[in-house]
Amino acid sequence: MGRATHDRMANAIRALAMDAVEAAKSGHPGLPMGAADVATVLFTRFLKFDPADPAWPDRDRFVLSAGHGSMLLYAVLHLLGYADMTLAEIKRFRQLGSKTAGHPEYGHAGGIETTTGPLGQGIANAVGMALAERIMAARFGDAIVDHHTYVLASDGDLMEGVSQEAIALAGHLRLAKFIVLFDDNGITIDGKLALADSTDQVARVKASNWNAVRIDGHDPDAIAAAIEAAKKSDRPSLIACRTTIGFGAPTKAGSEKAHGSPLGADEIKGAREKLGWKHPPFEIPADLLDLWRKAGGRSREARKAWDKRSAALDPASKAEFERRVAGKIPVSLASAVLAVKEQAIAKPEEMATRKASEVSLEAITAALPEMIGGSADLTGSNNTKTKGMAVIAPGDFKGRFVHFGVREHGMAAAMNGMALHGGIIPYAGTFLVFSDYCRPALRLAALMGKRVIHVMTHDSIGLGEDGPTHQPVEHLAALRAIPNLYLFRPADLTETAECWQLALERAAGPSVLALTRQNLPVSRKRFSEKNLCAQGAYELSPASAKAVVSLFASGSEVSLCLAAQAELEKKGVPTRVVSAPCFELFLAEPLAYRHAVIGDAPVRLAVEAAIRQGWDEIIGTDGAFVGMSGFGASAPYQDVYAHFGITSEAIIAAALDCFGREKKAAGAKAGARRSSPSAR
Repeated sequence: MGRATHDRMANAIRALAMDAVEAAKSGHPGLPMGAADVATVLFTRFLKFDPADPAWPDRDRFVLSAGHGSMLLYAVLHLLGYADMTLAEIKRFRQLGSKTAGHPEYGHAGGIETTTGPLGQGIANAVGMALAERIMAARFGDAIVDHHTYVLASDGDLMEGVSQEAIALAGHLRLAKFIVLFDDNGITIDGKLALADSTDQVARVKASNWNAVRIDGHDPDAIAAAIEAAKKSDRPSLIACRTTIGFGAPTKAGSEKAHGSPLGADEIKGAREKLGWKHPPFEIPADLLDLWRKAGGRSREARKAWDKRSAALDPASKAEFERRVAGKIPVSLASAVLAVKEQAIAKPEEMATRKASEVSLEAITAALPEMIGGSADLTGSNNTKTKGMAVIAPGDFKGRFVHFGVREHGMAAAMNGMALHGGIIPYAGTFLVFSDYCRPALRLAALMGKRVIHVMTHDSIGLGEDGPTHQPVEHLAALRAIPNLYLFRPADLTETAECWQLALERAAGPSVLALTRQNLPVSRKRFSEKNLCAQGAYELSPASAKAVVSLFASGSEVSLCLAAQAELEKKGVPTRVVSAPCFELFLAEPLAYRHAVIGDAPVRLAVEAAIRQGWDEIIGTDGAFVGMSGFGASAPYQDVYAHFGITSEAIIAAALDCFGREKKAAGAKAGARRSSPSAR
């Protein structure tokens, strides 16, 4: 490709970006115009993909971490011939119901590998993709899995803290097929980058075991040479491409004025003249479109050759690869869970639910080889590593456990990337209080609808001596507030195994298992083949007669309710106990089931070692609550529970108080009826 042809192809990206942003009266034209040369070289010379088969498992992955420059990706996908990305969709940029959202959204169109926009998330997702590629290659061989992961990142991506977590992990694991193209334009929304940052990004990544170079981001030969060298590297690579934001804009190029708003009609007219682009808005000359479409078909033969290699696999390997890529759960999961439940009833013992999770994982991970575990430097506390799991290490990806280090945010974002890559179900652990560090990635997993499982232990004041800095009180409510995220808080081994099954069978979104540090009594004493947790809440222990008190709880507080129930029954107060391990599942049940579980007892009392928020949907605003209203304290957990009044005795007292008030109110109402004129 000669320079003149390259320039015309790159200018097609610039023109579509300018025109779409102008039509929408909203968007970011600067990055697409500045990075068009980089994208043209990458997509026409290096990237392995086939628009006719966007989900080809062995395609290279491209992540636009700088998601605000979404028109770069949309323009390229349209030019290459992706069926989803029509010119009509380009014209509907940022409009309701279009595939061309303001920031790229996974699932909207082929070629969009992940949802980006919150800066730093894309590069961290891509680390997970690159790691998943190596794990899958170690299992199925390079003939079936052999592709690169490319990222286009901005200054903002590299300023976000999660980028350092991702960069350090990628460098440590020597993910050599991971290449970051840094759009080094020196401009942010506020103005010149120098206003806020003076980091030498090349030196920074080199310190994290990367290769890194600086190039002219408008020189196609320099771009190509740098990518060629990166592909031969034995470690991750960063290519700092010095570009001019808004390249071609006569007065706004190189300034923040080109970053996040339409250029305006006069500036676009000047840009067209400067770039030599003589075509009306949204018009791509036929010969130029043909060049792009030919580039789109460049890897078609490679894809067909891969199809033949895949078809030639031995039947067992072929079936396993296809099952994993499709995300189908093997039938062996159900039998593994049943075995754990049978063990729980046959040999009941007190145990922390984090230990119950480990017991469950021993059986489940044996049945699901696609499960890849990990922990943010809390392996012994989270109990996420089973006995047979080998560790994934630099150059050795045959294991099934990742030491993510103290990088909760990077871990969560990388897990998203692993799930997006396909063929893997990632799960990993940290403390529940550190879900705050994971939250941006958790939210994106929910938005994308990806199966990612977080094991979050030390789930309440029950962790004891580490005190209020580590004792989550608002975190259960905060996680329940994220749409499409399921929070499971099981009460014992049986419930824990059931919750693991539900999390694994749920393909359409992430799950969090909130687990205790402290040992708990057995709550479910009868074996049932049915997964009782599947409906979110269920009557665990019925009342001896028509209930006047209903106790509701999750996790560690279920056993407190059972103890309180026993005493209340002795006092002649019929009481039932409902376990509510998953609000999201329960609130999705039909109204009739919810009414049946909530019941009609006059006293409804919920117990959870956390704040009340969220419980009113079950107990009503007039229901009683025993729990937390502030932060915890440092002491042995038994003392902390007693100090904050979360005990069976406190539950009994609250229930009796409510019951007494209900009786008094009922008596007063009856008396008023007897004394009314109509009664006489």
